[in-house]
Amino acid sequence: MNMLTKKIAHEIVKETSLRLHRNVNIMDVNGVIIATQDRSRIGLTHEGALEVLRTGKTLIIHSEQSKNWKGAQPGVNLPIVFQEDIIGVIGVTGDPHQMEDIGELVKMTTELMVKQEFIASQMEWRQRTKDMITEELLKDDPSYINIDRGLGLLNFDLNPPFMTIIIQIAERSISNQQLIQKLEEKIGENNGIVSFINVNRILVTICGLDEKDASFKIDSIFYTMKKTNILFKMAYSIPFSKLEKFNQSYLDCDLSLKISEDSEELVSFAHIEVKSLIYQLNETLSNRFSGRILKDCNKVRSQTLKAFFANDLNIQKAADKLFVHRNTLIYRLNKITAETGYDPRKFEDALNLQVALWIAEKAKIQ
Repeated sequence: MNMLTKKIAHEIVKETSLRLHRNVNIMDVNGVIIATQDRSRIGLTHEGALEVLRTGKTLIIHSEQSKNWKGAQPGVNLPIVFQEDIIGVIGVTGDPHQMEDIGELVKMTTELMVKQEFIASQMEWRQRTKDMITEELLKDDPSYINIDRGLGLLNFDLNPPFMTIIIQIAERSISNQQLIQKLEEKIGENNGIVSFINVNRILVTICGLDEKDASFKIDSIFYTMKKTNILFKMAYSIPFSKLEKFNQSYLDCDLSLKISEDSEELVSFAHIEVKSLIYQLNETLSNRFSGRILKDCNKVRSQTLKAFFANDLNIQKAADKLFVHRNTLIYRLNKITAETGYDPRKFEDALNLQVALWIAEKAKIQ
């Protein structure tokens, strides 16, 4: 892998020349100038650089010696070393007596920039591989050969049990990579994969953890998102042991986001699994049932029933939630009983009304 690309070389010249107010040249492993402020010199061979590449040592060229080194000017030329290999030469033009210390500083800065670029490229490569694995797992008919190949490149084992998490982001002021790094730190190096599957949706795969430990990781992810001041909603699946169930677990999370209350920031599919069954019923039959039970149930009555059921049929708690007097709520419940024939205070009647409400909500979502 060629770490000293023309792009990096130009960036080094730009940054160092501005600060030193001197011309800086970057030569590749063939001694060819690939970046300099004097654009007319790009592509020329620098014999001083060839000598540095040959010896591995710094070469100082005084003004009276410059004619001995074709393509060179007075100054100092130093090897650029990365992972114990010389990957190029950096030259600083000027009086050699003034340049030696400056040259060492420029060399150190250059090697640091190369290292940072290498780390960034490695992170980018690893993330692309993770994204490929996630994309493949989401397919109806994934290629497990490609998945295994990607996991091999990452030196990562995707072991059961698994859980998936969708994080739907509404607003944020943090980059994709920064957010992925924060989440991966919370999950642990060998416990999962984090990928953006579109601009505002992150899919997290947790693996190899029992349900208790996985739940702890989910809470950690949730509170990390909260601390980052991101407007989001998060849903997580039930545990599963076969990768063939991956796509279904994603769909479960997706449905959880759609049918849960807007105020819920963290949604467990297990907690709404019964409600999700409504979405698998025959539409004609389910709508007929809902229409018969609810009749002409208006918005106020729907909100009353939802609050009453959400508060475990507790009249006082539901009244507080609705900001109404207890007697007002009792009046509304009596009115619902009279018009529908179902008393929300009785378990069987409440069950019928709750299912009918879920069906009505489904029709609105779809």
